[in-house]
Amino acid sequence: MFHKKTVIVIVGPTAVGKTSLAINLAKHYNTKIVSADSRQCFIETTIGVAKPSDNELQEVKHYFINSHSIKDEVNAGVYEKFALEQLQLIFENNDIAIVVGGTGLYIKALCDGLDQMPPIDKTIQLDIIKNYETNGLEWLQKEVEQNDNLYWQQGEQQNPQRLIRALAIKLSTNNSITQYQKNIKEDRPFNIIKIGLSIDKQELHKNINNRVDVMIKQGLVQEVEQLLAYKHLNALQTVGYKEIFEHFEGKHSLQKAIELIKIHTRQYAKRQLTWFKKDESIEWVQNASIEDIIKKITKMQKTNL
Repeated sequence: MFHKKTVIVIVGPTAVGKTSLAINLAKHYNTKIVSADSRQCFIETTIGVAKPSDNELQEVKHYFINSHSIKDEVNAGVYEKFALEQLQLIFENNDIAIVVGGTGLYIKALCDGLDQMPPIDKTIQLDIIKNYETNGLEWLQKEVEQNDNLYWQQGEQQNPQRLIRALAIKLSTNNSITQYQKNIKEDRPFNIIKIGLSIDKQELHKNINNRVDVMIKQGLVQEVEQLLAYKHLNALQTVGYKEIFEHFEGKHSLQKAIELIKIHTRQYAKRQLTWFKKDESIEWVQNASIEDIIKKITKMQKTNL
């Protein structure tokens, strides 16, 4: 019926219901899912990254979940290669594949490709990382603002990994990272349909707060405690882990850590929405039934012929 294979990409903020929709769609199309979540790929982290349950993972095959270690270097380039390879495998037996996640840069890497970045001086990069670990995010933010104000004005100011990369490129090449961001889209051999999930802000915040409470009951504190020896790793510089590491360091009480996780998760959800709202190819749905979403996808497939 359709000339090209199709990737249905489900995006939206954390705690909006992406996992449930993706599984229902995968069952409907009898296909598999490629995750686009930069944190769920790590085998050592489970509760704090809100992985699909064991039952959900058994219901539908997921790729890029429990696929890497926190000790591995995983970035958008690694994800792009991994996801394209898995999609190729899925397309051997299916006309449709599902991609789901809230990591905007990973979605962009898969759908559009990545800009070619210049080589970075490893000594400079390691020096930046060491200073960041000693002096914290505020130091890193000031350095980027002073050295690469172009990026600072439009980049993700709360994301240490991106800030480190921007600063390392500036200090290695004397050029702003923005000079290498050409935004030339790769031509993929499949159609892409993007569905964005949206709910009212109040409901989203309620979902986030409830999810954090459930994580604590499931044993998040114990999960983080087992990872204390690895707290310096980039994979664990993330909401839900950072705050409890700080609790173990005596910086604040457990109750304060839980409250901070809720606040930081709400802030993260806002940043996710800001990123995705810039993508005009996303078809947003709110309170839509699975049947209505399938009808919308079928209509979008026809327009892609």
